[in-house]
Amino acid sequence: MDHSRVPVLEALQKFRSRGDVVFGPPGHKQGRGVDPRVTDVLGLDVFRSDVLMLNGLDDRRESQGVLEQAQELMADAVGAEHAFFSTCGSSLSVRTAMCAVAGPGEKLLLSRNAHKSVIAAVIINGVEPIWVHPKFDTGRHMAHPPEPDDVRRRLDEHPDAKGMLLITPTEWGTCADVRGVADVCHAVDVPLIVDEAWGAHLPFHPGLPSWGMDADADLVVTSVHKMGGAIEQSSVFHLQHDRVAPEVLKQREDLLGTTSASSLVYAALDGWRRQMAEQGRELLGAALERAERVRARLDELPGLSVMGGEIIDEGLAAEFDPLKLVVDVRDLGISGMRAAEWLRANCHVDVGGSDSCRVSASLTHSDDDETEKVLLESLRSLTEHAGEIERQPSVRLPAPHVLELEQARLPREAFFAAAEHVPAERAAGRIAAEMISPYPPGVPVVAPGEVITGEVVDYLRSGVAHGFMIPDAADPSLDTFRVMARP
Repeated sequence: MDHSRVPVLEALQKFRSRGDVVFGPPGHKQGRGVDPRVTDVLGLDVFRSDVLMLNGLDDRRESQGVLEQAQELMADAVGAEHAFFSTCGSSLSVRTAMCAVAGPGEKLLLSRNAHKSVIAAVIINGVEPIWVHPKFDTGRHMAHPPEPDDVRRRLDEHPDAKGMLLITPTEWGTCADVRGVADVCHAVDVPLIVDEAWGAHLPFHPGLPSWGMDADADLVVTSVHKMGGAIEQSSVFHLQHDRVAPEVLKQREDLLGTTSASSLVYAALDGWRRQMAEQGRELLGAALERAERVRARLDELPGLSVMGGEIIDEGLAAEFDPLKLVVDVRDLGISGMRAAEWLRANCHVDVGGSDSCRVSASLTHSDDDETEKVLLESLRSLTEHAGEIERQPSVRLPAPHVLELEQARLPREAFFAAAEHVPAERAAGRIAAEMISPYPPGVPVVAPGEVITGEVVDYLRSGVAHGFMIPDAADPSLDTFRVMARP
């Protein structure tokens, strides 16, 4: 296919050159009605490019196939049979993918280190989750993706399961043996969904971890805004084989997705695909060289430990994305959260993620010598000033088995059940009626229907005292917990 073509961008250029006058949404009328104080910040071109697809970039019947052409080009670029754009982010895309594989009351295998959007899909759809627990790295206090044998064991225990959802790469860049898991699923003829939100760049350079479509996954969801060159909420479904019908996926997306899709997202996805198809290998190759150079420089700084390929040698992950710089700061006597706050306040550097142990910085094709210099100088400054950073109460990190809570009720049942709030000291033994997800990365420590334990209460409350942000709990302070009411 001709990857110099960008159907959405071309349609937008034609729309502008025609000078169409629109008497439908959006009400700002391509920026004519926008307050100049807004355009001073956002720019006028954002609004000039905000055009409906229906009777805008395409005609009333969408007979020009603008979006379809762009999606076909995307599928060709990444080696999928079908690709579908989503403008609601991968949080919505993952929910759609799950609904396309399993319905209410049916079983679906899920990595328990899943993002809260996955748990939300379980609640909305009413599936019975069969948790596949991740491989826990005690030294780093980090969850890596489950292995094929873990999936095989759960499928043997639940032969009526409709499929498996695997999260890879993780927030920290560690990757599963996708082909091994796909082989396990396909041996019993069920589909493998891969939540590859952090992996949109993977198809475009051989030095990166395996891409889900190449590794024989059936349905892969990517967030192009994370490691690619599209704006926030840019997501794509990639589909192959016949275990998930394209029309079923489209209907589920139509059920959950917006009817007011953003042309800004479509155009950005279209342009990013062209860039990667034409220049991706070169751009990502330069980024990989930069990451190797930065990692070597960081290894020289006292008090920092940079995670790399050793996790593969240790048998903890199948692959690792070298563009994720994961830096353990505990030897500086501070947490990753305190390090992130200090870097923002003192160096105007915003890291991609942080927790009680580490910070992470994502390098992409967008980085250059200047951003490389800023990152290195900021982290060097952190090591020099770590002793001056005010200490917070420490987080009481639990043993791995403590995080494997008993699922006493289905998440949907517990979430919609009659509930009450109980003081933290009386929460142990009660069934949660809410998600409790330290953010980022937004992986629920407690899911609805799970039995809360005293150890988990201590962990979460010590985290809040240290600085955890928990946006989904009814009481973010965790002085109280929302639990199922007793009869």
